[in-house]
Amino acid sequence: MDYRRIKRLLFVNLFMNCVFISLQSKEEVLLDMVASGGELGWLTWPDQDGWEIGQQAVNGTLLYNYFVCNVEAREQDNWLRTTFIQRHPTATRVFVEIRFLVRDCNSFNADSVTCKETFNLYVSEADADIGTSFRKGQFRKVATIAPDEISGVGDMRINTETRPVENLSRKGFYLAFHDIGACVAIYSVRVYYKTCPATVKSLAAFPQTVAVAGGANQALREVAGACVENAESESQPRIYCTVDGEWVVPVGQCQCSQGYEAVDETCQECKPGFFKASVSNEVCEPCPKNTHPSSPGALSCPCLEGFYRAPEDPVTAGCSGLPSPPKTLAATTAQMAIGKLELSWSPPGDTGGRSDITYSVVCERCEGSVCQPCGEKVRYEPSNTDIKETSVIVSELEPHLNYTFTVEARSGVSQLSSRRATSTISTALHYTDPPSVTGMRLVDRSAKSLTLSWSVSRRANPSTIRYKLMYCEKDKDEAKTGKTYTVLVLEKDSVQIHDLSPSTVYLFQVQALNPEGNVGSNSVEEEFSTLPEVGNTAVILGAVGGGGAILFIVLVVLVLRKRRKNSHTRQGPEDAYFSSPEQLKPLKTYVDPHTYEDPNTAVLKFASEIHPSHITKQKVIGAGEFGEVYRGILKIPGRKEAAVAIKTLKPGYIEKQRQDFLSEASIMGQFSHQNIIRLEGVVTKFKHAMIITEYMENGALDKYLRDHDGEMSSFQLVGMLRGIAAGMKYLSDMSYVHRDLAARNILVNSNLECKVSDFGLSRVLEDDPEGTYTTSGGKIPIRWTAPEAIAYRKFTSASDVWSFGIVMWEVMAFGERPYWDMSNHEVMKAINEAFRLPAPMDCPSAVYQLMLQCWLQDRSKRPRFQDILSLLDKLLKSPDSLKTIADFDPRVSIRLPSTSGSDGSPFRSVSEWLESIKMSQYSENFNMAGIVSMEQVLQMKSEDIRNIGVRLPGHLKRIAYSILGLKDQTSTLSVFAV
Repeated sequence: MDYRRIKRLLFVNLFMNCVFISLQSKEEVLLDMVASGGELGWLTWPDQDGWEIGQQAVNGTLLYNYFVCNVEAREQDNWLRTTFIQRHPTATRVFVEIRFLVRDCNSFNADSVTCKETFNLYVSEADADIGTSFRKGQFRKVATIAPDEISGVGDMRINTETRPVENLSRKGFYLAFHDIGACVAIYSVRVYYKTCPATVKSLAAFPQTVAVAGGANQALREVAGACVENAESESQPRIYCTVDGEWVVPVGQCQCSQGYEAVDETCQECKPGFFKASVSNEVCEPCPKNTHPSSPGALSCPCLEGFYRAPEDPVTAGCSGLPSPPKTLAATTAQMAIGKLELSWSPPGDTGGRSDITYSVVCERCEGSVCQPCGEKVRYEPSNTDIKETSVIVSELEPHLNYTFTVEARSGVSQLSSRRATSTISTALHYTDPPSVTGMRLVDRSAKSLTLSWSVSRRANPSTIRYKLMYCEKDKDEAKTGKTYTVLVLEKDSVQIHDLSPSTVYLFQVQALNPEGNVGSNSVEEEFSTLPEVGNTAVILGAVGGGGAILFIVLVVLVLRKRRKNSHTRQGPEDAYFSSPEQLKPLKTYVDPHTYEDPNTAVLKFASEIHPSHITKQKVIGAGEFGEVYRGILKIPGRKEAAVAIKTLKPGYIEKQRQDFLSEASIMGQFSHQNIIRLEGVVTKFKHAMIITEYMENGALDKYLRDHDGEMSSFQLVGMLRGIAAGMKYLSDMSYVHRDLAARNILVNSNLECKVSDFGLSRVLEDDPEGTYTTSGGKIPIRWTAPEAIAYRKFTSASDVWSFGIVMWEVMAFGERPYWDMSNHEVMKAINEAFRLPAPMDCPSAVYQLMLQCWLQDRSKRPRFQDILSLLDKLLKSPDSLKTIADFDPRVSIRLPSTSGSDGSPFRSVSEWLESIKMSQYSENFNMAGIVSMEQVLQMKSEDIRNIGVRLPGHLKRIAYSILGLKDQTSTLSVFAV
């Protein structure tokens, strides 16, 4: 068979039908056999009977190819070497793309042919062209090239194979194709290296970059870029070039400068009438209300004449006008005490487009035509400046004088103009001095009653005078023991008082009230006693003897007094420190539903029955002690549809569980206050019992705070505490003791209004067994409970005040667990040794001092909820009082001993440390920044923490203070100040 003729005809004819495509993507070509357009001058070895060169004109271009087909001979060793290929200095990896054809060995005579279907690719590096010098030993093998498809007679198939040649280091190299007995033709050889092309990403320009060689430590090449014109960045933008010529992971973002906006990877100046005040990628904004149109590239828009921006207003805000004067200014003395009046007014008709309206009051006193400032003697409540309400109480005024009051409306821009928005009113202060009580006398008395009368200094109109009488047992004087006076308001100057204790001395005071409600001078305190009890007992005792009678009477009186004291204890609030003398009418008192023989009676009395058809369950939002809790819709005919929470009783309950379940509704139904969770009603007359309450969108307070750690100011947190205190004052006034006040039992609605909830006293107080301490009387939440309640089960409003102090700590610590990971026994021991929780991070000093007052060991010295509410109101009215921060010790508060975990062993990883301070969401940030060891963590500053993506102030401080605790160097606290 003439193999040489066959191979020439075969490869020439096929060559004419081939189409070659040169890829133009991210590649820099070093050698292109097809594009060279001339004879290649490649070296063949041996010179005869090896590789041969062929050529053919295609569309006016002379194309060359190399082929070999010595399948009739044995032990072939044919080499084809390229010319010297110059390497790019940074291209350590190149790709060799070969387009070739291999003949099927089965198409030859098998009896006479030793045939192969593969050939080899070799490379040899050199620093200079060595010409025709050729030694096989200089080459190293790159790959064996095998076709995907082989060609038969009349069926010619082109293969394309690409192989990388790596670890190149010299100035150039040769490629060689080694044939060992195949029938093969090479039509195209293309040698190239990959690059990441020049590009602009995120307003940063990056140059063309050679893709680096592969390998475990050379997967990416970092490339620095530069911001485009009119763009800037805090740090130089960077990007990474992969071995495949792809740009990945841009780091650092360029942003358009002030007055410029991003348009198609460029920064163009703002158009007239638009502005941009910040370095950002936001678009230019149109000029806001009450401003002049801006010029091109403007940073802000100037205000129109007569309109202003307050110093604290952003330049993006519109301009505001001045407010108009307050309307309907009036002075009222009715129902005021002596020397007081109330100024009230309506807001300005025109606020100038602002909401920060405040008022100031100026007082002048006039005698005849001469007026002068009222001076410091006059008092204003709440203040005479920066008033946000539309009324003020003025006191310490003198009678029979004319007063002129000027009320000015101000806003944040008032200081920028000389114009004032004022309203003025003049009033003459006249009032009737209340009469004084001149004497009190005993008219009649018995063992259980006293009849008294008194007189007053003058009676201009006796029908308009009322009297306020206060009395108590002498040994229960309020000033000495904190006990309660009984107060009566009377229309006449005498009274008969019943239901007194025999042989008991009582203290009395009486005051006269004038028509305006002002009180006169107190009378001289008088003491009157009831008579000993007499009757059948005296007759019996007389028969026994005088001495025995006296002894028996004393015993009877003591027993009666003891019973009366016990009765008072049961009826009154267990821990009422004292009641205000001004509280003339008794408050509604809480009734324990367990005192009813039939608990169903209590439910029907205090809760409304709802038909199940009016309730639609939507989804489960939690699980309670008795069953699941759903979010749902309550739609009662005639009422607006409302979102509700639905507590259910799980199937298989016993009757006692049903009664315990519904007892919470019997308790809740007695309360009506905006800071107490509202009971909508119950379902009791159907198979599945339910309790329906208002729906609180933000759920439990402790979880809400943890989810929003660092996102709220101290002012907002104190506002939340104020709502809780108001709810607890209401409960305390009703003689109700909560016993389980904790942040987990406070619910938060969409307006961030806090409401006290969870009134089931018989339930398990915590899912965590470590959270409760079992005594003979049930379970107690140790971390929130006062020491006397733990030791003696003495639950009072004072113990609720202790719990409120713990709630304050939870709120200011954004839901941190009280006493951290200490056990219950450790907590009790620490409290008994006078340890108190330290101030949370950034806690105002005034708030922490109130916590410490709530945690006084002597419960009688703790503040009442009324006092707590009053103090929180004062703090909210004076936000500057929250700026003084209590001392903070990170080593105590974060509880991190040196660089160790809770068991004393060193932290094994950064992620373990972050998890210990509840900041594990930043593990990826630390990892991406290359901070993978605790030694690197200890070197970080606050700026480093910001740079890795920690932006929330609370989180930034927690991580910074934790690092400080790890260092155990409190003297360097200023380094981490944020």
